[in-house]
Amino acid sequence: MGPSHRGQASRDTWQPPPPSIFKLNFDAALFSALNGSGFGAVIRNEKGEVMVAMAAKGPEVSSSEEAEFLACRKAIEFAVDAGFSELVIEGDNSSVMKAVSALQDDFSLLGNVIGDIHHLVRNLQWVRIDCTRRGGNRVAHELAQFARNISQDLFGMEDVPPIAREALYQDADFSN
Repeated sequence: MGPSHRGQASRDTWQPPPPSIFKLNFDAALFSALNGSGFGAVIRNEKGEVMVAMAAKGPEVSSSEEAEFLACRKAIEFAVDAGFSELVIEGDNSSVMKAVSALQDDFSLLGNVIGDIHHLVRNLQWVRIDCTRRGGNRVAHELAQFARNISQDLFGMEDVPPIAREALYQDADFSN
């Protein structure tokens, strides 16, 4: 047996959160032609049902990592505003998830964003921070891409745009 990975990290499919806990997946997309970025987030229950979803436009960023940190902050703010306080928070960028779970001060250029994330996370009642592979983050990925086409942010829909529905259906197979 090699080193043990946290369950989720080695699976390429979305995995449900523990019962009565919700899972927040987030992702970012870069739109260099539009000088902007997009953020996507989805909160699902242990049955894989969408509680709320978000697609939002983001600013021009200098790196995909910066976009991911901004998406993470936006996603957690969205979750808190929607009334969720017990969350598995999952993204697919390992260095971003490492910085988020470290919970120590970060003095990089993005330190203020990371500080905001840590503040938000500390106010949750229960939290687990996981990194998933891209295949476990498809719905959030599609929502982030969808942000390219919207004129204003979309929040709080219990459904997802048609483009993300296919990914949602694929994820519904997690029981197999």
